[in-house]
Amino acid sequence: MVMKLKGTMANFEAKKQAYMNVMKAENSTPEQLEAAFSEMFSALQTDLTEQITNEARKEVHDAQILAARGQNVLTSTERKFFNEVIASGGFAEDTILPITTQERVFEDLVTQHPLLDVIGLKDLGAITRYIYSDATKAYAWGALFGEIKGQISAAFREEQIGQLKLTAFAVIPKDMLELGPEYVERYVRTVLVESYSVGLEYGLVNGRGQAQNEPIGLMKDVNAETGAVTTKTSSGILTFAPSEKGEIVAKELGGVVINLSTDAKGKSRKVLNKVVMVVNPVDAIKVQIGNTIQTPNGQWVTTLPYNISPIESEEVPAGKALFFVKEAYLAAIAGGYKINKFDETLAIEDARLYTMKQFANGKPKDNKTALVYDLNIDLDPAPAV
Repeated sequence: MVMKLKGTMANFEAKKQAYMNVMKAENSTPEQLEAAFSEMFSALQTDLTEQITNEARKEVHDAQILAARGQNVLTSTERKFFNEVIASGGFAEDTILPITTQERVFEDLVTQHPLLDVIGLKDLGAITRYIYSDATKAYAWGALFGEIKGQISAAFREEQIGQLKLTAFAVIPKDMLELGPEYVERYVRTVLVESYSVGLEYGLVNGRGQAQNEPIGLMKDVNAETGAVTTKTSSGILTFAPSEKGEIVAKELGGVVINLSTDAKGKSRKVLNKVVMVVNPVDAIKVQIGNTIQTPNGQWVTTLPYNISPIESEEVPAGKALFFVKEAYLAAIAGGYKINKFDETLAIEDARLYTMKQFANGKPKDNKTALVYDLNIDLDPAPAV
C-alpha cells in the first residue's frame, strides 16, 4: 500500500534540494555536507512529525474505515512489532523491521520515484549477493549424446551487493510513540523512503565508485585498466527543434538509439522500447514544449519517437540529457533494515536518534549502458515570414 500523506512538507523539500546541490558541488567541504545533511533531516523530522500528528488527531481508529480511505492498516505481525516498540519506549539495538514493512518501503520507493523503478532497482531481502547471467553466453551447441562444451562458466558471475552501506537517520519524538503503532510505522517508513530515495538517486546517477564508498553512477565511465571512475563526456548535442513533421527530433533521437544499440565492445544489442531519457525537471519542460500536441478530443499528449521513456531527476545537471538502456544497469538493496540507537549525544529534547542501515550498490554493465548529451533547446519563437 502506498503512503498517502497530506501536505507538501515544503521545508523538507527546500532543504533536500539544498543538500543535493551541496552534494553535487565538487568544491563542497565535509563541514558543508554535514551541515546541509543535518538541516535536511531536521526539516524532515519537523515536517513529518507535525503532519502525522495532525492526521492522527483527525483519523478514526477503525481498521475498516482506514482501509476504505486507503490509509495505513498494519498486519498482525507489524502491529505486534510496533506495539513492542511503543512499550519499550523506542527501538532496541539491532532491530530488524518486519519483512512486510520492508516490502512496503521498497514499494513506496519505486512507486514514488519513477527513476528507481525504470533503473530496475531490486530488493534482495536478506540476500547480499546474487548470480548474474549473460544470455548471450548461457548456451552451447554440441552433438547429441556428446559432452557439454562451451565456456558456460563465463556466462555466470556473482554480484556482491553488500559492499556499500546506505544509512538513514531517524529522529523519533517520544510524543510520536503515544499516537499508536500505525503512526509510528508510517513515520519510520516515510523517513526511510524520503532519505533512501535521495541517497539512491544520487548514487545511481552520480555515484563516484568504490573509492568514494559510492555506487558507480550512470553519469560515470570506468577505466577498464585502472578502474578509475570519471564523468562521462558528451556524445553530442540535442536541440529538440520543432519541425513540420518532427523529422529533426526523430533524426536526433534516432542517432541516440543507434549509438546505444552497440555495447562497449561494439556488439549489437536490442534496445527498442528499452531506452530511457533522464533530464532535469526544468529541461523536461523545455523538451515537452516542442513535443506536445493536442489530440482531436482536446487532450495534450507528449510523445517521443522510438518509445523513449522520459523521466525527471534533479540529479541530472541542467543542460544535460542522460540516456540509458533498461536492464543494463545493476542496482539492488539488500540485507534488511537494521535499526540502532545513535551512539552520540543528540541535542534535541524528548527525542531519540536512530540509524537505519541497509546494503545497497549499483553499477553499469559497461560504459555504453548510458550516454550523456548536451541540450541546446531554443525556446524563442521563430521569426515571422
